[in-house]
Amino acid sequence: MCSNFLRRLSLAFCCVLLIAPLSARELLAVGSNFPGVFEQNGSGYSGLATSVLRQALEPLGYQVRFELHPWARAQHMVARGEGDILIGPYKNAAREQLFAFSARPFYRDHIVFYRPRGRGLRWDGDYQQLLGRRIGVVRGWVYGAHFDSRREQLKLVTVQGVENGLKMLGAGRLDLLASNQRNTQPVLVALGLADKLEQLEPPIDLQDGYFAFPRKGRYGPLREELDRALQQMIEQGQLAQLAADWQVDIP
Repeated sequence: MCSNFLRRLSLAFCCVLLIAPLSARELLAVGSNFPGVFEQNGSGYSGLATSVLRQALEPLGYQVRFELHPWARAQHMVARGEGDILIGPYKNAAREQLFAFSARPFYRDHIVFYRPRGRGLRWDGDYQQLLGRRIGVVRGWVYGAHFDSRREQLKLVTVQGVENGLKMLGAGRLDLLASNQRNTQPVLVALGLADKLEQLEPPIDLQDGYFAFPRKGRYGPLREELDRALQQMIEQGQLAQLAADWQVDIP
């Protein structure tokens, strides 16, 4: 009798252990400073991504904790399973080997070139116009298949971030900076360079931003739950409203 009781007690304890992680698990979502998408301020973390993750996952019993890191570090953390969710990566073949992406993106960026105002350098989409020019690219960023197919022909200079790249462009150490409009415009204004640097048209590319997870089987259910919740937010217009609140484009 005692043996039967102990077996039942053990079974009940195992069931509690299996159920508890789903109802009380804390998730770590990491990313870099993406204006409007993921930012840190005096009161904590904010942006479209934090709003989406909280509204999508907290009703399912998850608690989401956020951390901001340099972009390369954030990617490394999630690829190694040290973080649960990577905020905002664009998708390409190399990253799909490292991460499992959400089914739907949650924002869209315009990738563009910036140049010093008044410079005669032209850009109409023909990469032959850029040969020999010093073009700044941000470390760890993806610029789209068209740009990537031309990398070997171009004179690329890797910069640590948008701010660093804009300063180098303003100082004449670059001829162009390739960046995304959403990230760059607020930094341009903050640096007082809006009257010295200008954006070129047409865009280099359009890139959609996703949530990404470690490529481990145990993350499959979490990814599926987020996919369902995000799809519902899209269908009910919640994502569009949040994007308008944060002034971020969506697909």
